[in-house]
Amino acid sequence: MSEQLSPPRLKAPAGMVDTAIHIYEEKYPIVPTATFKPPVASVESYKKVCQRLGIARTVVIQPTAYGTDNRCTLEAMDKIGRDRTRGVAVVDMSASDAELDRLTKAGIRGIRFFMMKGGVLSWDEVDDIAARVTAFGWHINLQLDGRTFPDYEERVKRFPGTLVIDHTGKFLEPVPVDHPGVKAIQRMLENGRTYLKLAGPYETSKKGPPTYDDVGALAKAFVKTAPDRMMWASNWPMPNPPGGIKPDDAAMLDIMLDWVPDEKIRNKILVDNPARVYGF
Repeated sequence: MSEQLSPPRLKAPAGMVDTAIHIYEEKYPIVPTATFKPPVASVESYKKVCQRLGIARTVVIQPTAYGTDNRCTLEAMDKIGRDRTRGVAVVDMSASDAELDRLTKAGIRGIRFFMMKGGVLSWDEVDDIAARVTAFGWHINLQLDGRTFPDYEERVKRFPGTLVIDHTGKFLEPVPVDHPGVKAIQRMLENGRTYLKLAGPYETSKKGPPTYDDVGALAKAFVKTAPDRMMWASNWPMPNPPGGIKPDDAAMLDIMLDWVPDEKIRNKILVDNPARVYGF
């Protein structure tokens, strides 16, 4: 147990941002499209992770389990503290301008497009919604199987504003760095308004810990392409991990020592880049 709770080897730079966590509370209803029963993951438990890892600021991401009911996310932002949190919500076209304005004032800065099983928005809806929320200063937070990115590249290019790609591209099967999906993401990164989160390698890696070298190779390629537009996330509480085995929280930070050995670039990724995107 003491080893489990040991501090990370990476000493957190001042102002470090965790760009993706989820909070789950049993009092909120789960939508029928949910693909798993989420764990209970409270703000109180996450605050202990912040203390252990040195996380100063946090982005709370709306879980797919709650659909367009953003109450749990907003409550979590209040509990953590509005001065040190931002949020990413899920809304559909039924959301009024007044509701989008309310969410913006509450600290929401993006919309989540989860384009896999369990998501509540379809590709038929995303174009119109993207245009609406971008008018409120929100970015698009996109997660899809990276192997299919070439199929959607032209469409995604048309999204206005800032795009944030999740989970190191979320390649559901490991691919080489010259894979068309990797190349498509690199082209997007070169447009100056696309960012990528280095996160969640345990979800897809076949190599496994400690450095998840198959996902790590992709991470290193993306960092080389656009170091000023990479960000880091713990993905706490790591819901629904393969085989039910959840990695240690500190290990998700320590992989950055391998993926981004240059401290100056690493600090940009941990502090400066996300501060720019989320308005900290």
